[in-house]
Amino acid sequence: MNSFAIISLIFIGGGFGSVSRYAVGKFALQAFSELKFPIGTLIANTLACLILGLTLFFLKDKMMQQEWIKYLIIIGFCGGFSTFSTYSVDTLRLFQTGFFALGIFNILISLALGIGILWLFVRPA
Repeated sequence: MNSFAIISLIFIGGGFGSVSRYAVGKFALQAFSELKFPIGTLIANTLACLILGLTLFFLKDKMMQQEWIKYLIIIGFCGGFSTFSTYSVDTLRLFQTGFFALGIFNILISLALGIGILWLFVRPA
């Protein structure tokens, strides 16, 4: 696969991932507006880990023959959909506004869900 094709797949996947991330955030703001907790970021990052885990689990063998899956879904979509930077800013804001327990909870639940989901799908048999 040539460099232009790889970059194009990452670009397309990343675009869809970023737009999906925006939609999840907007939905979360409307549905959970009373929460002080950054639920939109948690949902997006958790779903990104779930999509990544499912892709690795169900398409592991297919990815060996069809490289485009890795570039479009794993690097592009999941990379655009998940957001470590927003997670970091959200956590920092919780600390700065005095919601220390929520900040710690955000760190712990995000790590537990993300790593836990991936562990379920990619652990050794």
